[in-house]
Amino acid sequence: MTHPRQAPRTTAAVLAAALVVLTAVGCSSKARSTDDAGPGADGVKSGKGVTDTTISVGALTDMTGVYATLGKSVTQAQQLYVKQVNAAGGICGRRLELTVRDHGYDPQKALSAYTELEPKVVGYMQFIGSPFVAAVKQRVDSRDRGLVLPQAWSASLLGSPYIRVLGSTYDIETINAVDFLVKEKGLKAGDRVGHVYFEGDYGENALKGSKFAAGKAGLTIVEQKIKPTDNDMSAQVAALKQAGVKAVVVSAGPRQAASLVGVAAATRFLVPVIGNNSAFAPQLLGTQAGPALEKMYWFASPSLPIGADTQAAKKVVADYRAAYPNDGLDNGIVAGWTAAGVFGEALKRACDAKDLTREGVDRALLTLNAYDAGFGVHDFSDPNAPSSRESVILRPDKSVPGGMRTVRGPLVSDAAKGFTPKAG
Repeated sequence: MTHPRQAPRTTAAVLAAALVVLTAVGCSSKARSTDDAGPGADGVKSGKGVTDTTISVGALTDMTGVYATLGKSVTQAQQLYVKQVNAAGGICGRRLELTVRDHGYDPQKALSAYTELEPKVVGYMQFIGSPFVAAVKQRVDSRDRGLVLPQAWSASLLGSPYIRVLGSTYDIETINAVDFLVKEKGLKAGDRVGHVYFEGDYGENALKGSKFAAGKAGLTIVEQKIKPTDNDMSAQVAALKQAGVKAVVVSAGPRQAASLVGVAAATRFLVPVIGNNSAFAPQLLGTQAGPALEKMYWFASPSLPIGADTQAAKKVVADYRAAYPNDGLDNGIVAGWTAAGVFGEALKRACDAKDLTREGVDRALLTLNAYDAGFGVHDFSDPNAPSSRESVILRPDKSVPGGMRTVRGPLVSDAAKGFTPKAG
């Protein structure tokens, strides 16, 4: 789902410095969140991003950085959704507008783009990057209050009525992944499991999950922390091989996962490897690592794959192929389409309640307790919980649409049922 280049300045210091500037700019405006314009001619209250004719929504994406492949698929799926909604008459008699900004996974660009769009949109259908979303969380919660649906699954984003995680968080997802290794790949008490993970929110949240699952199953986690700029996993494979691990968990990007699996196969280190949802892109199946990925790699996903055997999924595939005939299929489409559908449904329910202010949209989202766009069921009634605890275990397979085959359907492991993700 992702692509290999990481902006080198993704550090806590840069984020902190950028956030100071962002907050200073934000605090120079009114403390109110929506500039409530009152009821329009149709009796519907409106605020920022909403007029009598349009509803403006933002998308803060990565089209040129480490998650470029994901960003492109998410964005195109959402643009397709908006086009279809408008062709059907819009929402609440208003045309839906999606304004896209590419931050290239650069923290300063991400925060600047958020500040630029904040006065102009009712909320964000997309925001890629857990660290960047976390950096604006306090401002969103205390003053802006525009709905944010991040393409990020860190538990630190929980606890906000305005920033809502779609699907299982990384920690829960990793618990479910380890459960798969135990039940399907023969791990047993006393075994050692390697965990290669990105420094920062994503990898470290996943590590909490692997450690929790290991404690329940009597396993030992052997850690290998890496940076997003580390693309050759030879040293990590050598260390894990030396440690005698029986399986490996990967919470990194597609390039790192492909390097790890490729090096492991070449050195006859033939243990099962399982990654988080961000650690695979179907494009990898066309590289030298492709055969090894098909033989010894699995990954956990918060949703069914793009090639799911549901009528809704098949329609999305057909419509996407018609709109973008030169582009492949991946789960970024699923993430983008699901988020767009959730945001659109919240807007429709807010319209029914005659309140398209930001607060009205946020309240409307709380009423979605069984939303399904064809790839899994989501419950948004509790801001302290992810919308689902289920994970689907997928396996790379170039013979199926999207290059991903389901090997275990949506399931919550017993360990994940008893785990409480820590909200930020």
